[in-house]
Amino acid sequence: MRVPNPHAPEPHDWIDVEALTRSGDGLSGAFALARLPRVLADAPDLSGQAQEAVRWRVQAEWRDPPPAVAAAVRALAGGRRAPLPRQLWLRLQAEGRVPLVCQRCLEPYWQPVMVDRWFRFVADEAAAEAQDESCEEDLLVLDGPRYPLRELVEEELLLAAPLVPLHEVCPHPIPLAAGDALGRGGEAGAPLPRPHPFEALAALKAKRF
Repeated sequence: MRVPNPHAPEPHDWIDVEALTRSGDGLSGAFALARLPRVLADAPDLSGQAQEAVRWRVQAEWRDPPPAVAAAVRALAGGRRAPLPRQLWLRLQAEGRVPLVCQRCLEPYWQPVMVDRWFRFVADEAAAEAQDESCEEDLLVLDGPRYPLRELVEEELLLAAPLVPLHEVCPHPIPLAAGDALGRGGEAGAPLPRPHPFEALAALKAKRF
């Protein structure tokens, strides 16, 4: 029996972005979490992880360049109002769960993540650096007909994950230092008892007599 390689290329690991604009319908699918090694790096091993998948959808379109880019191109051309080439944009939507460790209770859990972003393609890294400060959108370099979709999905999932992972509600009481409410058998979040104002005075009188 042949065992499938989780890292072997699949049809949608790479996409033809210009062909995607011609289709007009977009493209959707799913990547198994096991095929996203950077997402799983240092991640806890949770039950059902082998069956987890990240759903995604992409669509592409041609647009006129944004005003800031148009002005920059015309400035380089000496102010001539030559026709400007249209630019290629890609929308990525992705949704799934990633395994993380709660930094409050230190237990692993599934963190839902969602991505919905537009990207504009440029020809090379030099163009990306030149335009990065003058535009608000995210830039991607497209130096051929195809783009690595799986790598983009993985990168965006990492960016969408919280910097400090936390349960919404931790499943178990959090152990605190001895002497606090939990150390004396109280419940998490319970206020500490306030000392009676005359207790110290009574104790002092008891010592004197």
